Amino acid sequence: MGFSNVDREKHIQQLQSESFDLLVIGGGITGAGIALDAISRGLKVALVEMQDFAAGTSSRSTKLVHGGLRYLKQFEIGIVAEVGKEREIVYENGPHITTPEWMMLPFYKGGTFGPLSTNVGLRVYDFLAGVKKAERRKMLSVEEALTKEPLLKKENLKGAGYYVEYKTDDARLTIEVLKKAVELGALALNYMKVTSFVYEEGKIVGVQLEDRLTHEKFKSYATTVVNAAGPWVDILREEDGSRTEKSLLLTKGVHLVFDHATFPLQQAIYFDTQDGRMIFAIPRDGKTYVGTTDTVYEGDVVHPTLTTDDVNYVLSAINYQFPELHISLEDMESSWSGLRPLIHEDGKSPSEISRKDEVFESESGLLSIAGGKLTGYRKMAEQIVDRVLSIQQKEAVRTQTKHLPLSGGDVGGSKGFPYFKKQKMEQARELGIPEKEAELLIRRYGSNVQNVFKYYQEAPTHSLDPFTSAVLSYAIHEEMIVTPADFFVRRTGALFFHIDWVRAKKEAVLHYLSDTFSWSPEQLAFYKDELELLLEQAVEPVE
Repeated sequence: MGFSNVDREKHIQQLQSESFDLLVIGGGITGAGIALDAISRGLKVALVEMQDFAAGTSSRSTKLVHGGLRYLKQFEIGIVAEVGKEREIVYENGPHITTPEWMMLPFYKGGTFGPLSTNVGLRVYDFLAGVKKAERRKMLSVEEALTKEPLLKKENLKGAGYYVEYKTDDARLTIEVLKKAVELGALALNYMKVTSFVYEEGKIVGVQLEDRLTHEKFKSYATTVVNAAGPWVDILREEDGSRTEKSLLLTKGVHLVFDHATFPLQQAIYFDTQDGRMIFAIPRDGKTYVGTTDTVYEGDVVHPTLTTDDVNYVLSAINYQFPELHISLEDMESSWSGLRPLIHEDGKSPSEISRKDEVFESESGLLSIAGGKLTGYRKMAEQIVDRVLSIQQKEAVRTQTKHLPLSGGDVGGSKGFPYFKKQKMEQARELGIPEKEAELLIRRYGSNVQNVFKYYQEAPTHSLDPFTSAVLSYAIHEEMIVTPADFFVRRTGALFFHIDWVRAKKEAVLHYLSDTFSWSPEQLAFYKDELELLLEQAVEPVE
């Protein structure tokens, strides 16, 4: 089964004419994980997403598969133990998309963390998370901390903890999970909105869908429907009449991006803000990004915007921790804002509310899952599919995903990836692909890079250079893009980390997509305006 919008009509026909064991609503990391777990255990699976895959929370996180050190402060021991172990599994199944990153936790006189609490906390963290020997925590002196990161605030610095987190591209991780599900036989469609449920004798037997590209409406049937719609979970529970006293609280997180020349961070840092919150500053691809905020959000769920207050908060945190930089709004190159759907508990502030996931089962049979973290997606999926098998009285097959490489992950695990990369770099040289481009392609696509190399060789001599042509062709034919935003935001992350490339290539990409998908002049104008708005929102905060 393919993963291309060129075959969209065929996929829609299947969605209408076939019945499924499981229909998943939501194409973020949670829904993608459920689809992969279910298909690998022998269920017949379909997944629908009303926007693009990973368009919500799953492309707007801090882009870390992290163990949740902060949850030790809240004594969330179970979360730390579980997600800490999961980091290693995510890494081994997709070493091209996840990379270990040493993180420094500086401590200051009067700060949240001191030498003793940091040392004990990190030791407990290593133990709970089963951290391998080479990645266990170290304690750094003041001199060692400043050698690793000279930009740190020196006043009252007492030393630092040093431990490993895992860096990822959240949207690409989601896509690789979903592509693997499709490779195993799942059906997945983006821009497909659930407008209502279909009932028989009070039980859900399917969904009413609207194709947001053609506005065609039709029904799709399934034995069990799972609501994994992230920030939209409660909207679907309301549609089912099953929203309970426990509800979602949406909080907004904002990240700002700076060029490395402006913010020459050498070392990832996890630091205290003036008001006792914790923020990450992370070097990546010649940039430095900093976040995140944690404020209650009640605005437009589809387009959470960057406000002046958000920017000022992050800039203030940067200048507090890195006082020699004097960073201002003019230095910001790009940004992103995302929403976290948390389970609301009365009397707790947003930063105190647990990140635990929770499953709701309604009288109609609708299963809803909310909360949770990127790192824990595989365990959340396991929990849901266990429940589905139990409800359907099917054989209790254990999860198959613990040692299942993601799409692009067939590189021999973390140990085999360096050799795989070396081989592919040699091949790229023979094909005349520049070294820097080849390295980016291998890191982004893993074992699927072979197909991208093929598109590179076949690149027509038109307005697109071979590199852009290759990644765009791959995204069209093998990663189900529809719009320029799908390409520039979710498949490449370029709007965040290579915004100048987006500005340089946007016209050529728009016209290539228009030719491929036979857009009308009105559609071309619409997608052009959408892309311009995204570019503007990335750099212009609103009041």
